[in-house]
Amino acid sequence: MNLNQRIEDWLQQTRTRFADSPAASQRPFVTLCYAQSLDGSLTNRAGEKLQLSSVASTRITHQLRSLHDGIMVGIGTVLSDDPQLTVREWSGPSPQPIVLDSQLRMPAAARLCMSSGKRCWVLTSQQSDAVVRDYELLTVAGTQAGQVDLAAALRLLHQRGIRSLMVEGGASVITALLQNRLVDALVMTVAPLMIGGYKAVGELGLSSQQPFPSLAPIHSEKLGDDLIVWGALNFAAGEA
Repeated sequence: MNLNQRIEDWLQQTRTRFADSPAASQRPFVTLCYAQSLDGSLTNRAGEKLQLSSVASTRITHQLRSLHDGIMVGIGTVLSDDPQLTVREWSGPSPQPIVLDSQLRMPAAARLCMSSGKRCWVLTSQQSDAVVRDYELLTVAGTQAGQVDLAAALRLLHQRGIRSLMVEGGASVITALLQNRLVDALVMTVAPLMIGGYKAVGELGLSSQQPFPSLAPIHSEKLGDDLIVWGALNFAAGEA
């Protein structure tokens, strides 16, 4: 069995287990998928795009996109990378594009606003009476820090039919989801580089006496020069 099929089979099995949990009636199954360097960097500095995935690793990313109902990134990723979030290097349907944008900075010229495919959803905590033609605005509760309340956002996505959600970044979104224990699976590409730059995961606010998020069991396989690591995310000691 090749790597693509192994990851797809594992994902389906993990999603089936999630479907039997109480959380499945409230929010989508959430998969984190991103590429980082050996030292955990997404890029050399915040706001700059750096291609870390090889062609083969990118195919896995596009395969995973085809297996999820929705795909979500933060507005920082839109501003720095201008992604399309479609399936191009694999066969299958493109997921619903979703952007977290608490301050409504979504540029009208973004490729997500100009796509001929699914109309982008923008999740915000700002109230707005503006008529938006390029994307659909979804307003949810905000946190005290002025960010989109992720639990509320995921509940709304679930109500709108999103049962599986792939999250590709950026760092603030990845960190916030981990802080709120809202991640179920991780597929990570590790490039053989030392960048010393902007980290994928920020401060989680955990003490050494608390259980750290872990992959158990952990799977890995070399793909060209890259290392693909995947597994279910566990947030409590003794989970498996």
